[in-house]
Amino acid sequence: MKKLIYTITNVFLFVFLISCNNKKLTEVVEVPLPTAEEKVTLGFPDDVKAEPGSFLLDKLPYSYDALAPAISALNLEAHYSKHYLTYTNNLNAAIAGTQYENMSIEDILAKMDINDTELRNNAGGFYNHSLYWKSMGPNAGGTPKDTIAGAIDRDFGSFNEFKTAFKEEATKQFGSAWVWLIVDRAGKLKITSTQNQDNPLMRNAAVPGTPILALDLWEHAYYLGHQYRRATYVDSFFNIINWEKVSENYQNSFIKKY
Repeated sequence: MKKLIYTITNVFLFVFLISCNNKKLTEVVEVPLPTAEEKVTLGFPDDVKAEPGSFLLDKLPYSYDALAPAISALNLEAHYSKHYLTYTNNLNAAIAGTQYENMSIEDILAKMDINDTELRNNAGGFYNHSLYWKSMGPNAGGTPKDTIAGAIDRDFGSFNEFKTAFKEEATKQFGSAWVWLIVDRAGKLKITSTQNQDNPLMRNAAVPGTPILALDLWEHAYYLGHQYRRATYVDSFFNIINWEKVSENYQNSFIKKY
């Protein structure tokens, strides 16, 4: 099987810790420091398999290099094959032999005890990343069309006003977080955010609703490509939003009631 080859230079070691209180998770990003120019070999998303359990990895619908330069191939490979894989395996282990074993991920998020930290973090991590992959695509971005475009204009005034509000929500986040476009219980689009691996489907959500677009603000989502420049990552996210999928999620939100 062929492999994708990338040349990486000037890579360095970085460790970033967040532990403001016991409720905060710790984020560590480690990048090996090569002694000289180093070739990094990446595999393929389809080669990544979760351990046997209730949930399988959602297949990444594009190659690791498909979203560059918005998200680097090295960053996406590490994010998908390591972080996402770990959440999936941990979720399967946490629900094995429990009442949640045969539930959908949406039902687990809605019904679980939010004081169960292990289940909360890993169920959230699985769901959040699964939506995040589908929120993006190669040759995407631009302005939304059709149904979702009309809903954005109706609820935010214009696409530019939505874009400004979404970026402002992302910019004000500190530490590990997610920013969401959701459909609330009244069918209205809203922008909200959650910390760690929480999401708007959980009982503790400040603004509950059905997520249709997800932006990951954890360090591991962007550091290998953007380093400390989170705002640049947020800007570039708009170049890869899969608005066709977001529109599909919007329409499905009126069918699926969790």
